[in-house]
Amino acid sequence: MGVVTNVFLYALPYILAAVIGFLSASFLSGESTLAVKGINDRKVRQKLGSEAAHRREGTRVHGEAEALNQAKLEVCDRGTEDSDIGDKDDDGAFNFSEGEHVPFKMARRISLEEMILRSRQFYQEMNKRRSVRFFSDEPVPLEVIENIIKTAGTAPSGAHTEPWMYSVIRDDLMKDEIRRIIEEEERINYEKRMGPKWINDLKHIGTTYRKPYLRKCSSIIIVFKQVFSYDENGQRRTHYYHELSTAISVGLLLAAIQNAGLVTCTTTPMNAGPRLRTLLGRRSYEKVILLLPVGHPADDATVPDLHRKPLQEIMDLHD
Repeated sequence: MGVVTNVFLYALPYILAAVIGFLSASFLSGESTLAVKGINDRKVRQKLGSEAAHRREGTRVHGEAEALNQAKLEVCDRGTEDSDIGDKDDDGAFNFSEGEHVPFKMARRISLEEMILRSRQFYQEMNKRRSVRFFSDEPVPLEVIENIIKTAGTAPSGAHTEPWMYSVIRDDLMKDEIRRIIEEEERINYEKRMGPKWINDLKHIGTTYRKPYLRKCSSIIIVFKQVFSYDENGQRRTHYYHELSTAISVGLLLAAIQNAGLVTCTTTPMNAGPRLRTLLGRRSYEKVILLLPVGHPADDATVPDLHRKPLQEIMDLHD
C-alpha cells in the first residue's frame, strides 16, 4: 500500500499537469471555435444586413416611383375627385376660363349621298399615290409648293405648338450639295450600318445609295421636327408630341402633293441630318426626319408592283 501511495503521489503532479493541459486545450479550442463562429455570425449578419438594406433601398426606390406615378396621376386627375365622370350632364366638360374660343361653323352641311361620294373619290385619288423615284425636269410653280405646305400646316399638334419646319430647296447648286451629302451617308448605310437583312428586304424596291432624283426633281422638301422652340420673349417653349405631330402634318403634305397632280418619295436621310441642318442654316433644336423630292414623274417612270392591305386587315370595327 505504501509503495502504491508513493507512486501515486509521485505521479500526481504529472497527472494534474496533463488534466490542466487537456482542459486548457479544450478551452482554447472552444474559444477558437467561438471566435470562428463569431466571425461567421458577423458575416451572416452583414450579409443579411446588406440584403435587408438592398430590400429597404428597393422598397424606397419603388415607393418613390410609386409616389411619383401617383403624383402624376393626381396632377392628371386634379379636379376630377368627386367629379361627375360618366354623368349625362357634360356642361362642365371644358374649361373656357383660359384662351379665346370662337364659334365653329362648317361652310355647308353636305348630304349623305355627297358625303359618301366625296369620301370615295378622295380614297380613289389617294389610292393612286405611289413612291416615285423617276422625275422629269418640268418646273413646278412655287405657289403650288406653298399651298402644299400651307395644307401641311393645318395639321393638329400637341398644345397647338406646331412643331414642324419645311425647308424647300429649288436651287440647283444646293440640290447638288444635298445629293452629295445624302449619297455619302447612304453609301455607308448600305455598306456598314443597315446589315444584310435590311438590304435583302429592300431588294424588291430596287434602291441603292445613288439618288439621282435629288437633282432631277423640281423641289426638295426637307422636314424638320422642332423638339422645342423659343417665344418672342426668349422663353423656351415645350413642344409636346413633336414627332407624332410632325408625322400627322407630313400625312397631310403627302395628300396635298397627290391632290396637286405631283409625285414624291418619302426618304429618311439616316445620319445626314446634322449636315443638312448646317447646310440649310436651321437651328440646333430642329431635327431632320424626312426628305421628299417633289415634282412631275418622268414619262418612263416605273414603280414596284406592290399591293396594299385590304380593309379587313387594317380596320377593326366595334359597331
